[in-house]
Amino acid sequence: MIGSSIKLLAFLADPSEDVTAKKGFVDRVFAPFTEPARALLTSIVGSRWSSHREMLAGIEEVGIRVIAKSAPADLSIEGELFSFGEIVSSDANLELAVGTKLSDGPAKSALVEKLLAGKASQQTVSIVSQLVQQPRGRRIGELLRNASAIVADQANELVAVVTSAGPIDTAQLTRLERGLAKQFGRSLRVNLVIDPTILGGLRVQVGDEVIDGTVSTRLADLRLQLAG
Repeated sequence: MIGSSIKLLAFLADPSEDVTAKKGFVDRVFAPFTEPARALLTSIVGSRWSSHREMLAGIEEVGIRVIAKSAPADLSIEGELFSFGEIVSSDANLELAVGTKLSDGPAKSALVEKLLAGKASQQTVSIVSQLVQQPRGRRIGELLRNASAIVADQANELVAVVTSAGPIDTAQLTRLERGLAKQFGRSLRVNLVIDPTILGGLRVQVGDEVIDGTVSTRLADLRLQLAG
C-alpha cells in the first residue's frame, strides 16, 4: 500500500513530520492490522531513512524476517526461494512474465501462486508474491537472492552458492558445507548450481565474496598470461 501511493510514501518517509501524527495515521489507515504489526510499522516510519526507497526496503525486510520466523524448523524457505529462482532463470518467457513492468502486481502475484501451488510453503509464496508486486527496479533474480539472504540471516546463517560442472554427492556436499562454515565462522546453507561450462572445479559465492577455483577461470587466466 505504501509503495503504491506517492503521497502516502512521502508523508511516512518525511523526517520532519511529527512521529505522533504518523502513529495516528498508521493506526487509522492500517486499523485492520494487528497491534504488533502497526507497532512495527510505526517504529519503521518513525526512524530516519536516507531515502523513500530505503524505508520501503526496511518494511520489506521486516516482513520477510517475520515470515521466516513463523516457519517450522524443518522448513527451508531459503531453499524454496533458490529452487524457484533456478526455474525462472532457466525459462526466458517465465522470467519475463514475473518480472515485466507491463503486467500489474496482482496479476504477477496470481501467476506466482499458481506456479508454486502445492510445490512450496505458504511462507515462500507470500514472500515471492510480495516481491513481484513491489520490485522497485530490481530483476527477479536479485529479488530472490536478497530475500534468501534475509531469511538465512534471520536464522543466523549464511548462504553459499556453489557452482560445479557436475553433481556433488551428499557426503562431499556436507564436507564442503562444514568447511565453509568453519571458514566464515557461521552456520551455512549450500545451494548447488550445475554448470558444465566451467569444465571442472568449484565456484563458491557467499554474499559479495567469491572463491573461484573453476577450470574455465584458470584457463582464462592462463590465456591472459600467455597473451601478456
